[in-house]
Amino acid sequence: MEFLENSVRAAGRRGSVEVITGSMFSGKTEELIRRLRRAQFAGLKVEIFKPSIDKRYSEIRVVSHDEKSIVSTPVENSSSILLLSGDVDVIGIDEAQFFDNAIVEVCNKLADKGIRVIVAGLDMDFMGKPFGPMPGLLSVAEYVTKVHAICMRCGNLAQYSFRKTDEEQVVVLGEKEKYEPLCRHCYNKAMGKKH
Repeated sequence: MEFLENSVRAAGRRGSVEVITGSMFSGKTEELIRRLRRAQFAGLKVEIFKPSIDKRYSEIRVVSHDEKSIVSTPVENSSSILLLSGDVDVIGIDEAQFFDNAIVEVCNKLADKGIRVIVAGLDMDFMGKPFGPMPGLLSVAEYVTKVHAICMRCGNLAQYSFRKTDEEQVVVLGEKEKYEPLCRHCYNKAMGKKH
């Protein structure tokens, strides 16, 4: 991925879409922040957006579970990203699963304008189903990074976000009090106990 940081300068403005995905507690936001900071260090103009409903750690910062953070602009919907993006080289978008499906078109339009778009989001909801616009983003991305957490029950790689509470709606914001990362085996076992 090192070559991506300088591709904008080295060969003119070449837009692209990068997706960082995985379960909760897998380091998606941490990786997003790392890539955005590297772009800033390279002197590139960077804008960061997040859904306004995500106020878990901060209203105006994208914050990882290990408390790394970067200033962001909270937006109500994906079309706001187009309006607010301005003259930038790199755009970061966190918690993309909470956006409307138009986020896919927004990312494509930005990339077509020569902007490097880096998106982070959950690939699956708590039921193990594809989450919101993430399948569409994964299909249009030039680069996909799947990160994994560690299963809290057996220590294997985890790709599921198991909800420990009984809420039925898909979007329930929470942290370790509501969710735990589990591997396939432990997730299936835990879901069997719930139903």
